[in-house]
Amino acid sequence: MKVLVLGGDGYCGWPTALHLSDVGHEVIIVDNFVRRQIDHELGVQSLTPIRPLSERVRAWKEVSGQEIGVEVGDLLDWEFVCSFMRRHRPDAIVHFAEQRAAPYSMIDRAHAVYTQHNNVIGTLNLLFAIRDFAPECHLVKLGTMGEYGTPNIDIEEGFIEIEHNGRKDVLPYPKQPGSFYHLSKVHDSHNIMFACRIWGIRSTDLNQGVVYGTITEQTERDERLINRFDYDEVFGTVLNRFCIQAAIGHPLTVYGKGGQTRGFLDIRDTVRCIELAIDNPPEEGEYRVFNQFTEEFSVRELAEKVVEASAKLGVEARVENLPNPRVEAEEHYYNAKHTKLLDLGLEPHYLSESLLDSLLNIALEHRERVDVEAIRPRVDWRGSRREDEVAPEPSAL
Repeated sequence: MKVLVLGGDGYCGWPTALHLSDVGHEVIIVDNFVRRQIDHELGVQSLTPIRPLSERVRAWKEVSGQEIGVEVGDLLDWEFVCSFMRRHRPDAIVHFAEQRAAPYSMIDRAHAVYTQHNNVIGTLNLLFAIRDFAPECHLVKLGTMGEYGTPNIDIEEGFIEIEHNGRKDVLPYPKQPGSFYHLSKVHDSHNIMFACRIWGIRSTDLNQGVVYGTITEQTERDERLINRFDYDEVFGTVLNRFCIQAAIGHPLTVYGKGGQTRGFLDIRDTVRCIELAIDNPPEEGEYRVFNQFTEEFSVRELAEKVVEASAKLGVEARVENLPNPRVEAEEHYYNAKHTKLLDLGLEPHYLSESLLDSLLNIALEHRERVDVEAIRPRVDWRGSRREDEVAPEPSAL
């Protein structure tokens, strides 16, 4: 099967491209390297020293014998999107090519506008290109559990049956996104569902939880294949951040009470979920939603696990509760369904002591690359930061 991995140079995209190539798919990465550009904008770098994409794909061919194609360009460029869709006419598209950080979208007006324009318009261009050049293609779109928010009822997988005034219907689950980034994902979901209904496109929306880890079976084969590992307060996911903070002796930065509960999954399960979605496509015109996570934890629980795992390695870690820069419930009900990928055959990697040991050892190995100034939160959801105090307006390459 020919598969385009959009955003294939990124944290989830790169290991997904390798995994799909390894199981026999013909893979082409499409990327504009804006994620690397944002590192320069924010003055940070991956904890792990990631190689240029050209070197990565050469190394993969040497290691596996499999070739991964590369297309460099921006989904906002309609002519570019038309060009690669005409030439490749893929069987499936895995769409990671969006600005993925909620804090980045909350820096100021410019970053909110950039996030929504980049994510929503790029996806719209892609939908029109699928309609025009590859109508049988299966779009696998990475969404987020953050679309749902934290309602005081169980979270279903995309849809909910409602009874109102004696009548029943199955409707999209109500969305309560918590940032301009999460709002962009909600807009994507609506646009994709609409395109499926009117054009007969088939799509799987993967509402992914918070990802941790950096290693997959493929990235371990050669140091040149190493995946990025973000630790900064903007792009670093919470468990990765805590492990790095412990490794350098920095207090674990728990925002507020730490009762914020979310779904989590190992990066190894991310790539397997994508494979399962591709191998089991929806029907023509079908828009389906899978909640893509394996376990639920509160931020406080994760911090406690890192403190315990650190002690076993002889590293003393402690927790510091900071004023919460985000606007969110710090204690709440959370019970989200996630059975559809399990039904397709997902065998989860649950968070274990050995995985925490691995993350901590990676953090310890590369701790000299950590910029301590990038750790503590500086982006305030309430908007106390003036636009004249931040970097110039972001722009794609």
